[in-house]
Amino acid sequence: MRKIQLVALCLLTVFIAGCANYNIPLAPKNLGKTAIKSDYLVGPGDIIDIFVWRNPDVSVTVPVRPDGRISTPLVEDMIASGKTPTQLARDIEGVLSTYIKDPVVTVIVSQFSGTYLQQIRIVGEAAKPGALPYRNKMTVLDVMIAVGGLTEFAAGNEARIVRKVNGKSQEFQVRLEDLMRGGHIDANVEMQAGDILIIPEAWF
Repeated sequence: MRKIQLVALCLLTVFIAGCANYNIPLAPKNLGKTAIKSDYLVGPGDIIDIFVWRNPDVSVTVPVRPDGRISTPLVEDMIASGKTPTQLARDIEGVLSTYIKDPVVTVIVSQFSGTYLQQIRIVGEAAKPGALPYRNKMTVLDVMIAVGGLTEFAAGNEARIVRKVNGKSQEFQVRLEDLMRGGHIDANVEMQAGDILIIPEAWF
C-alpha cells in the first residue's frame, strides 16, 4: 500500500511540474527596442476611403476583399493588401492618370483589420477568442478587455505568448489570473504585432 502511495505521489509531482511552465520565461514587461515600429499596412477586411481631388465620381469607400484586392471606378482588381495607404494612393494615381490629368489621390483607412503580421490572435479560454488589430503600446490587459476576459475554466497564470524574436518563435508566460482576477497590475505586459496569446484550460 505504501509503495502505491509513493508511486502516486511521484506521478502527481511530475504532473504538477509539467503544468507549471517552469521552462517558459515570463514575458518582458516592456518591449523596449524589440518593438516593431512600422507604418500601417492595409489588410483584408479593412474599409478604405479613396478621395480623388476634384473628381467625386471616382471617390469611393470600398472594402479590401479576402484576396487583398480592391475595385473602384476606373481601377479594377488592384492589390491593396500589404501596402501602406500612401503606397496604395500612388498606385491608384498611376492607373487613373490614363483617364484623369494629374490625379491627386488620398487613401484613408476607416476600419482596421490589418495583415496577419499586424494582428494579435487570442485562442483558448477567452470569453471571445479571435484576432485583433495591433495598436501602438497595446498591452495584454487591453487585449483581455477586448475579448471579454477569461472564462471560468481558464488557467490564466499558465497562459503564454508565442512571439517571433529575430525570426524564431519564442514563448513567454503571462500571469493573466493575477492580472484579471487578482488586480496585480505588475503582471501587465506590452504586446507586439503578430503575437499569439494562448490561454489553456485548467485541469481542476
